Amino acid sequence: MILALMEPSGLIEQGGPLVWVLLGLAFIGTVCVVERLFFFHRARINVGDLLVGLAHHVKRRAFAEALHEAARAPGPVARVAHAALLRYYLGRADLRDVTQEAGQLEVPRIEKNLRAILGVSLLAPLVGMLGTLLGMLETFQKVSEQGGFTGPAELTAGVFTALITSVLGLTVAVPMYLFYLYFLGRAKRLIHRIERAGIEMVHLIADAREEEEFAPFRGEVSAGRKSGKAKQEHAH
Repeated sequence: MILALMEPSGLIEQGGPLVWVLLGLAFIGTVCVVERLFFFHRARINVGDLLVGLAHHVKRRAFAEALHEAARAPGPVARVAHAALLRYYLGRADLRDVTQEAGQLEVPRIEKNLRAILGVSLLAPLVGMLGTLLGMLETFQKVSEQGGFTGPAELTAGVFTALITSVLGLTVAVPMYLFYLYFLGRAKRLIHRIERAGIEMVHLIADAREEEEFAPFRGEVSAGRKSGKAKQEHAH
């Protein structure tokens, strides 16, 4: 009888209606996990290479090419860089605000379905415990109805049936919580990359613009120094 209970059909039949609740939680958690796996796989990008490529275009004042490269790159980091390049004409403080707002808009996308995965990992063992307690109550109620006269085999089978939901609940909860911790770490690292890319883009654009603005002044200063040296040499 125990071997029959170990089969999937036996678990569903003997575990009671809460087994279906646990299977529903497992299905929801699996869908969320698969979605997050695809999201973080698409969001994988080498931030250093992206910033180097964008810096090459920005220094040449080729903002159209930089926008095209940022638009082609996948993931939230590239979208934040693209938002900064769209408003390259703003001052350093305004650019910083733009990148912060763009990064904040990406946070809900990064943290999407994480609460659902955590909720499944927390609810599954509670539902399993509830099913076990209800099963134990039903088992002891049958024993009391029979006047306390029942065989060890029947009592063991009843307790085993009651424990099915707890086993299923923990089976669902443990991997879901591990996935939650994994995705939480990935999300924090991705948010850190977004902040880093935003800061780098602000400095990159602002420095390139300031360098262009001060280029004529630097040329005049260097020309003045050369003419001064020439006059000194001529005087000597």
